[in-house]
Amino acid sequence: MAPRSSRHTGSHKARSLARQWKAKRRRRDLDQIHGDLRPDNAARLLHQEPDPDMPGSAQHYCLHCARYFVDLNSMKEHFKSKVHKRRLKQLSEEPYTQAEAERAAGMGSYIPPKKIEVQTQPLEMEESG
Repeated sequence: MAPRSSRHTGSHKARSLARQWKAKRRRRDLDQIHGDLRPDNAARLLHQEPDPDMPGSAQHYCLHCARYFVDLNSMKEHFKSKVHKRRLKQLSEEPYTQAEAERAAGMGSYIPPKKIEVQTQPLEMEESG
């Protein structure tokens, strides 16, 4: 007589926790951040209404890293960090466009991406105080 197989075969699914955490920790892409750096969008993001659900009530926001901070001191420390400086270096290259993709595919001559001057945002709390 053959051994009885489990009635619940196939119910175990191998789900990756790494994929879930990767999605949770996801940051904005560089081309989206370039859109945020435009003056009208930057003003809207830097002067948000207080939101109790966000860190620091959404009053301390780094445009370049798309991160909220608890207070001004932690944001100043972030501006000195290697992570922030690395992000500034990534943002110094202009964003990838459809025209550049077509040139890379052979529909035109290659033009290297331009460099953009990116500096850390000014701290408005220091200027007014």
